[in-house]
Amino acid sequence: MKGIEYTGLTKVDGPIIAVKRSENSSYDEVVYVRDKNGEKRTGRIIDLNETAAIVQIFGSTTGLDLENTTVEFLEQPLELTVGRGLLGRIFNGLGEPIDGYPPVISDKKVNVNGNPINPYARVYPRDFIQTGISSIDGMNTLIRGQKLPIFSGNGLPHNKLAAQIIRQAKLLNNDEEFVMVFAGMGIKYDVAQFFKHTFEESGVLSKVVMFQSLADAPSIERIITPRCALTAAEYLAYECNMHVLVVMTDMTNYCEALREISTTRGEVPGRKGYPGYLYSNLAELYERAGKIQGSSGSITQIPILTMPNDDISHPIPDLTGYITEGQIVLDREMSAKGMYPPVSGLPSLSRLMKDGIGEGMTREDHAAVSSQLFASYSKVKSIRNLASIIGEEELSELDRLYLKFGNELEAKFFTQGEYEDRSIDQTLDLGWKLLSILPREELYRIKDELLDKYLPSETEGEAL
Repeated sequence: MKGIEYTGLTKVDGPIIAVKRSENSSYDEVVYVRDKNGEKRTGRIIDLNETAAIVQIFGSTTGLDLENTTVEFLEQPLELTVGRGLLGRIFNGLGEPIDGYPPVISDKKVNVNGNPINPYARVYPRDFIQTGISSIDGMNTLIRGQKLPIFSGNGLPHNKLAAQIIRQAKLLNNDEEFVMVFAGMGIKYDVAQFFKHTFEESGVLSKVVMFQSLADAPSIERIITPRCALTAAEYLAYECNMHVLVVMTDMTNYCEALREISTTRGEVPGRKGYPGYLYSNLAELYERAGKIQGSSGSITQIPILTMPNDDISHPIPDLTGYITEGQIVLDREMSAKGMYPPVSGLPSLSRLMKDGIGEGMTREDHAAVSSQLFASYSKVKSIRNLASIIGEEELSELDRLYLKFGNELEAKFFTQGEYEDRSIDQTLDLGWKLLSILPREELYRIKDELLDKYLPSETEGEAL
């Protein structure tokens, strides 16, 4: 026994119990709850008033009665044991080992709720991360220390895309490698196994820390899972000076658990029933990414969320977009055509891209090529709409060239193999070959000196 123990409960309501509060009780404090047979369950204080403490149980409250149940207040928050021994291990959502090996041996324990990063201590992200995926590297570049979510939908290959990024992510002109922290919230068993097998096959499992809260785990565990994962990432990044790539899936399951707990607590609902503090709660997680002074390590976040009904204006993607620095949007129509990865060209965005590309970081022509691809592809969309009304045969010769450009862009730039790793030079050279389909005067976003240097000749363009 570690703390003060009380006998008897005031109320049991689903996974929530009410108990007389201890004098030193605090929000997020861990408690042990024991039934009349001595079986122990762990809980967390989620609300306090002058006389009572409201505790959320990590599991079922079956068998708890009001008179014979004891509650032990530990007077400390939920903590995670951290150390280099985290790497290569698999934990449940509460940070308990589930891989058959003993707990991590370390004398260092850290509060999983974390602390806000002092904005003054933040270092602005500028280092380019090469994912080997043209639609990301070329047009929506990922920067070290960035928060770049994947907006997906049910049935779309977001897990395959995330696994490919994990396998292929690297820093240019730098031998330092990423370690990965994976947080699965409310995921199905086959998804958890997919990531595990992917890590094993690619040989990176020894550099991965996995936290899994499966679909049959209690809702409260989904709330703790990303906090445990980010606590492990912070230790590896800021104390061990490693570069950490954090993948969190599925943030929609996390928000659903938050809504479920909020409803159980009787809180006033906000948009679509989600609690009014959804924005600040998500910010607590997303803002734990970045680079800080005094450490050469970094945390780069890729949260994955499935948009309900593919609605990008739904509260979860809407609020996520406000907090993060862009989004990779997957398109159902592109996926239905057999295109992989189905990254939608126009809605996708990386707000930090401009600061991590260019001469000395990627290539001098990167910004111009990206801008021209966006502009030309936008015109393709307009011409396709026009062609659907008047027919393709009524289009001008220039419009037909744009249609050819759009088809080639989707077939050769946006589409690539699941295990195809393209360098940034290959991506940009491919972009130039595609742009050579259009007349030179249409490439109005690129300076003449870059056109003279990089634009392929007509014979090279025809070879595409």
